[in-house]
Amino acid sequence: MRKILSIFLLFQICILGIAQQALWNGSQIISPEINKDKSVRFQLFAPNADTVLITGDFLPQNKMETPMGMVSMPGVDKMIKRSNGIWEYRTKVLSPELYNYNFIVDGIKISDPSNVYQLRDVASIFNIFIIDGDRADLYKVNDVPHGSVSKRWYESQALGMNRRVTVYTPAGYESGEKEYPVLYLLHGMGGDEEAWGSLGRATQILDNLIASGKAEPMIVVMPNGNVSKQAAPGETSEGLLPPSFLLPNTMDGTYENSFPEIVNFIETNYRVKKDKNNRAIAGLSMGGFHSMHISKEYPDMFDYVGLFSAAIIEPDGVSSSVYENSKQKLVTQFEKNPKLYYIAIGKDDFLYNSNKEYVRDLKELNFKHLFIETEDGHIWKNWRIYLSDFLPMIFKE
Repeated sequence: MRKILSIFLLFQICILGIAQQALWNGSQIISPEINKDKSVRFQLFAPNADTVLITGDFLPQNKMETPMGMVSMPGVDKMIKRSNGIWEYRTKVLSPELYNYNFIVDGIKISDPSNVYQLRDVASIFNIFIIDGDRADLYKVNDVPHGSVSKRWYESQALGMNRRVTVYTPAGYESGEKEYPVLYLLHGMGGDEEAWGSLGRATQILDNLIASGKAEPMIVVMPNGNVSKQAAPGETSEGLLPPSFLLPNTMDGTYENSFPEIVNFIETNYRVKKDKNNRAIAGLSMGGFHSMHISKEYPDMFDYVGLFSAAIIEPDGVSSSVYENSKQKLVTQFEKNPKLYYIAIGKDDFLYNSNKEYVRDLKELNFKHLFIETEDGHIWKNWRIYLSDFLPMIFKE
């Protein structure tokens, strides 16, 4: 027995030794390495690889023709192999921004093993890094008062299930009695209730804008727009299913019809101001589509509307009262005088033309709106910019 115990203890010591070696004497590779001039060096130890590429949104984008139109794809460039088996890539000087990237080793996309900071976008995993300065400072965790983020479940009678929603409450909410305005912030196709908080850096943007006095303290509700799902992948009773881009009933009127349940849940469980003047709705891509139709369907509900790279399209083969009499509903909505109707789109976005046509229709109808054009396409870089612009404009007296 004593011999068995000794062997067990020796085994444990070996395991601890390996762990300590990994912790203290592991790889000295630094990647990414951000230089003082804001250029970046990436490194990967892959001595047996034949080719190693890097792909990221800091590289010139490639254009590809699709049935939806011209789509921008992440750029790709070759890494250089050194004599020590380390592959290296150096960027030019980069502008302040949050960037993402992956390596491609002999045709297989991998994450950077030297960078623990990763995000999931639908079924893709990529590494991230931030170049400080200007707008990118909004995306950082700075030394300011921080809000809280909760994952809450609500009962949806319309959908016949319990569903999860992410709720941001500003610093001081828990200890005070103040009532707050509410922004409902919607994700795009393939996203979920975690997308804006992780990919969109919504929590950091809110903390920093509120702390600087540029945005009013507010509650932000980030629902799951996939009505066939309870919550984000891996967070439901379905288990660890692979994330899917195309899910049923996402743009057929079901979400719009059930949306008042989310508003009712928030107004029942949080200290909020319950009037049109203190409600806003905004979303990206599919979330912009939903924001457009929800705000039309319930014209007395929201005084602020944000369409970020909105999917302004006619759903194919869909029969729903939500999409009927659309022009008359829009007229009714603008007769209620919304305080802000914000539309933003990148010039390289495959939805650019449909957004321009929609803006032209608004102009012909003499409906007051704000239209913003940026560079680039259908990417999170733009959606973080739009959110950062939109927040200071809402709930101002």
